Amino acid sequence: MSANIAELDQQLNARILAGDILGAFDEYYADDVVMQENATEPSAGKAANRVREEQFVGSIEAFHGGKLVNSAVNGNVAFGEWEYDVTFKGAGRVLMTQVAVRTWNGDGKVAFERFYHNKG
Repeated sequence: MSANIAELDQQLNARILAGDILGAFDEYYADDVVMQENATEPSAGKAANRVREEQFVGSIEAFHGGKLVNSAVNGNVAFGEWEYDVTFKGAGRVLMTQVAVRTWNGDGKVAFERFYHNKG
């Protein structure tokens, strides 16, 4: 694998923490990316998943803070434990904890991402 997965994952996480979720998605995710929330049916393709990301970002009324608590990279798989303090439109303020597991492809793009979290 030619891509430095640890470096790419760190760059992606920094963009997310800076609030550039959609820009980071456009840059770091593969055209054929598959994404999954908890045990729900996976969503395939960059276009479909971009819509899902737009819906998530659009559901946020106020972002009070977030942090990457822990992270690790093993081969082409990256793990991140996140905490977000968010007010969702019509749902109130929640402290959301989440683990994101990303599989990177040889082109340095996220090919698969699954979120494990306590919301939804």
